Amino acid sequence: MRTLKSDFILLFVATIWGLAFVAQRMGMDHVGPYTFNGIRFALGSLSLIPFIIAAKYKKKGKSSAHKDRDRTNQNSINNNSRNQNIKENLKGGLVAGIALFAGASFQQIGLVHTTAGKAGFITGLYVVIVPLAGLLWREKTGAGTWIGAILATVGLYFLSVTEDLTISYGDFLELAGAFCFAMHVILVGKLGARMDTLTLSFIQSVVCSVTSLVAAFMLETITLQGIEMAALPIIYGGVFSVGIAYSLQIYGQKTSHPAHAAILLSLESVMAALGGWLILGEILSGRALSGCVIMMAGMLISQLYPYLFPKLSDTAA
Repeated sequence: MRTLKSDFILLFVATIWGLAFVAQRMGMDHVGPYTFNGIRFALGSLSLIPFIIAAKYKKKGKSSAHKDRDRTNQNSINNNSRNQNIKENLKGGLVAGIALFAGASFQQIGLVHTTAGKAGFITGLYVVIVPLAGLLWREKTGAGTWIGAILATVGLYFLSVTEDLTISYGDFLELAGAFCFAMHVILVGKLGARMDTLTLSFIQSVVCSVTSLVAAFMLETITLQGIEMAALPIIYGGVFSVGIAYSLQIYGQKTSHPAHAAILLSLESVMAALGGWLILGEILSGRALSGCVIMMAGMLISQLYPYLFPKLSDTAA
């Protein structure tokens, strides 16, 4: 029953993230991409504060039960350790925030020139790109990753490459965003080993918000009327997609089987295409739909291969 509950939560998370592509697409009718991301990630940062405070009080309650006898020396050690942690957190959050800014910017600008459904599937390629990028750090890559990469490439060809072998500007930007998101996932994986998850998420969201707003003031015309008209998409993209969905993902993955989590979170792309069709009236051609199916197969195989063929995976490792 507990696993079923976790799976339902992760499906809900995939739905929120998938529909976020629709919200982002709708927001582009009223504000620029940098303005949208700047306000969106500012709201996302604010929505994380209650969770950070709750976690801090919980941690403080536990530590108060184990007070040290020599309080003066302990306080000195704690202050030095705290200052060091602050520096490391700020440095790590800055690097992750810049990578997040790059991915979010490519994605948001790309949505001006392509559909929410195509953006969802192309962005989802990061799950294949991440293990391939691991080769730069001499990390081993199994057969499932290579099979998934081949299928994803074939699917991308049918989805985005035209018969005269050209790719649309919007799809190209989404692909660039997928690579940036892959680098962001790798950075977060390395930083998450020594940083608090909520703290990292908060700092990177603040960095992404500030850099996006700076770019917006330099490159876009910001109007109060435009922000008001895009308020609902911005609130959805910030509070629901960044704050609520992120927190639910952490909770859901604690008790969900990794294979279940991979499948359910990969459905984000399907939800984006479904939302684009139902809400925005976007229609994909038969060729594009075939590409989506092949890409989805590639994404799932790259994630589930170790669970489907554990013996082969062990041999490859």
